[in-house]
Amino acid sequence: MGTVGALRTLAPDLLIDYLADTALFPYGEQPDHVLISRLVMLLTEATRLLGSTLVVIGCNTASTLALPALRQALDVPVVGQVPPIRWAGRVSRTRTIGLLATSATARRDYVRKLHTDFAADCRLIIHGGRALADLAERAFAGEDLSLTSIAHEVAQLFSQPGGENIDTIGLGCTHYTFLMPFFRQLGLRDVLWLDPAPAVAQQVLRLVNASAAPPPTARDSAPQSRRGVFLMTALPEHTAEFTSHLKAFGFSGCRAFTLSGACA
Repeated sequence: MGTVGALRTLAPDLLIDYLADTALFPYGEQPDHVLISRLVMLLTEATRLLGSTLVVIGCNTASTLALPALRQALDVPVVGQVPPIRWAGRVSRTRTIGLLATSATARRDYVRKLHTDFAADCRLIIHGGRALADLAERAFAGEDLSLTSIAHEVAQLFSQPGGENIDTIGLGCTHYTFLMPFFRQLGLRDVLWLDPAPAVAQQVLRLVNASAAPPPTARDSAPQSRRGVFLMTALPEHTAEFTSHLKAFGFSGCRAFTLSGACA
């Protein structure tokens, strides 16, 4: 959703449909082959149903795992979102960078390759765990969070060998965007926090503007229901409360989506 927020800021009228695979949250707990197969099936069906002209994979785990398979399966451009290791390597002064990620992203060879290819002269220190993803979901829902619990997770970076030299921390999970206000309250004045969502949004708009057809907008769409839909593979227990948080991202509600393509 961080990328959606960035897109809404840059292009308020762009037609955006969102598919959240909430039935399998968090992806970090799932086997690789299950995720790849599911992502291909879900997005093949969703792009057919919605008439999508571009797909953004707003998940680091999904991107680092399934981008090649998705680009082969889909006949529209696919934009991934990967940990900002290259960016961190460009701006770090101490040449020690931190990455907050899920356990699934942290163990991917893709992350090691990003480090080798784009920041080989930096020490990369990673903390991958489940707790931050859960905290981010609670932050999105508007819950009050304990700064102590967030500080405990961030401390897992600095407690590793060489961690005292970290001057740049990248967000390696798209959910962590919602924790950025809390990260900034930790008082780490010499640390630069990198959220890749705005850069991903800019890349999306470059591709949209470069296409031969004009980008679809909410104003152009009819009927009113095509102002952009928020689809979920498992609806939340308190749907009305969840929906209230979606309004800030331009969605009026959420609907169920299944692999058969049915929307309720």
